[in-house]
Amino acid sequence: MGKKGNKRKESFLNSIPKISINNKTDTLAQRCKFNLSYFVNSDSAGQDFKDWEHNELIKLLNKLKDYSNNSLEYWKTQKVGRYSVLEIYGSFPINSEFKEPTHIPIEAQWARFHLENIPRLIGFIIPESYHDKIQENNGYRLDKNTFYIVFLDKHHKFYKINK
Repeated sequence: MGKKGNKRKESFLNSIPKISINNKTDTLAQRCKFNLSYFVNSDSAGQDFKDWEHNELIKLLNKLKDYSNNSLEYWKTQKVGRYSVLEIYGSFPINSEFKEPTHIPIEAQWARFHLENIPRLIGFIIPESYHDKIQENNGYRLDKNTFYIVFLDKHHKFYKINK
């Protein structure tokens, strides 16, 4: 009986999938990350999370979940109509109703994620030239695949398009 029980145990343990970051099909490293440590909730053009309706927050979190399945590079190539899902502006736009925060690194590449028809997620990425460089003051590596969320833009006021 002891051997039979061990075979069942072994069979059960062998049936549990073993996922590893070393697996050739694993995509953990290419999935983009979202960071909220630079979030601004005091800009008059943007909003705080408490300003969004419950269903809008659910949509936002579902979008973040979906966007997290791929790299930032991938989202730059995907279109919603004629616009990219992720648009990199580079410098802070001069035609913005938002005020440029002073706590954002000067190297920041300002960008936006398209959420729905009008709402946008505004933030920045680090330039490709900084990718994988060690930040001297703390020993951590910089990552070009992280989107630093700065503003919620419910009314498309960050990068205004003249019509």
